[in-house]
Amino acid sequence: MKQKLNNFDYLGSRIYKPRKINVKRGIGFGMIDLMGGGWNSIVSGVIFTFLMFNGIEPAIAGAITGIGRIVDALFSLFIGDITDNFYKTCLGRKFGRRHFFILFGGILFAFIYPLFWLPIGDFWFYLLVYIVIEIIIAFILIPWETLPTEMTKDYKLRTVLSGSRMFISATGTSLIFIIISFLENAHNPSVYLIAGIIWTIIFVVAIFISWGTTWETPLTKELVAELDAKPKLSFVQIMAVSIKDYFSTFRNKAFRKHLFVYIFSFTGKDFYATMLPTFVVYTIGLNGGDAWTLLALSVIGIPATLMAAKLMITRGPKFLFSLSFGLIIASMLGYASIYVTALANPMLALIIVSLFYQVGRAILEFTPWNVFPFIPDVDRIMTRESRAGIYAAVMTFFRKSTGAVATWIAGILLNISGFKPAPKNSSVEAIHNYALTLPNAVTDKIVLIFFFGTVILIIVALVVSFSFRLNRHTHAVLVKEIDRLEAGGSKDDVSQEAKDITEKLTGHPYATLWKD
Repeated sequence: MKQKLNNFDYLGSRIYKPRKINVKRGIGFGMIDLMGGGWNSIVSGVIFTFLMFNGIEPAIAGAITGIGRIVDALFSLFIGDITDNFYKTCLGRKFGRRHFFILFGGILFAFIYPLFWLPIGDFWFYLLVYIVIEIIIAFILIPWETLPTEMTKDYKLRTVLSGSRMFISATGTSLIFIIISFLENAHNPSVYLIAGIIWTIIFVVAIFISWGTTWETPLTKELVAELDAKPKLSFVQIMAVSIKDYFSTFRNKAFRKHLFVYIFSFTGKDFYATMLPTFVVYTIGLNGGDAWTLLALSVIGIPATLMAAKLMITRGPKFLFSLSFGLIIASMLGYASIYVTALANPMLALIIVSLFYQVGRAILEFTPWNVFPFIPDVDRIMTRESRAGIYAAVMTFFRKSTGAVATWIAGILLNISGFKPAPKNSSVEAIHNYALTLPNAVTDKIVLIFFFGTVILIIVALVVSFSFRLNRHTHAVLVKEIDRLEAGGSKDDVSQEAKDITEKLTGHPYATLWKD
């Protein structure tokens, strides 16, 4: 006989039936990140160019994603709490407190997402639709990211789910640029609208595959009683507690450095993706299809990620940061050299340089989120609490906010440089001919913006990474010390190595750690 809660039959639902977790199931779970990884690539690498193609000035084009992502970053702070408490509703019990939002979000996405790619050419239209899309995606991704914890308590099985997601995300990034490159090279006049429709189909199918192959913790009477026993806080109280928790993470020295490297390096990566099409089309003199082809070389990031996984174990994160940033800086020097030397046939050189860049980018995207699971352990010896969710929320908030700013700044700098994009809805040939008429003073400024905007951000991240102390050895010493203290060990008996390492990682005297 099926159990009931408030006379509502729910435990027989597929949403609450655990199944065997294997690679196939991991792929099913990770399919949503085709949209997650793909959408981030679209935001940083496609939308800016699309908006200029539709007659939007560069500074205004950058403002659309800038304003939209900041609004989304603020809104996302509430979504986790909303889904946590959605079990109290009939819809939450029937469809799952996480799965309801994935299902409903997928339906909304199917109808709203294609609207953005209509050739309207109106700032307010694009801004409104963009904000709605970001909120819909947040309602899908945030509850989806909780599912590994809901589906299993086994560390290895969670790793299967998370590992599958990583490679699917990289596939989504490549797929975005492959599709638009094919359409652009076919000289399709409706390239962005058709690409938007294709992306919609792929993303919606991916969303429903993940929705249909995953489950969440059954809402048993015991679980509901546990959830109901939590203190009832008003909206204002929830916000006050959340803000206090978010600011408390900055007391963690290892996290401050990690967040600094993460923000500056990822913002530099976003700046590159935003500016590359403008650089290729308006300074090198190639067409938009060539620019998207160069970005589609991100497919090399899949094997590069495998290499990074091995190097993370053998050499550690500091080495990976240096390798990644070094490749990116060398690539930017390569791009600048191609412009200065004015090669007769620059495409081959651009491909070679872009391959090096994409390897560096893949290592960059791999490293921070593989270092992140160690960060809450540093916090644990400071607070004696498990607060991984708070740290993830802070990283996500800053990532969304600063990533949007990169595009905005790029647009403002282009406006200041005197650059004007080709007239609205120009053909490939017309854009090429227009690019040839730009004075050297303007093209020189575009190259300087592209080069220094990316390189300065990456250099800042590189310099900070030199003093990043969290690695396999220091983490092992930290965990050993936490285990010793949890077992009742005295702080007076700490070894000199453990004392030195914990102080360097936390930024606080050992005597102030692990408070009673």
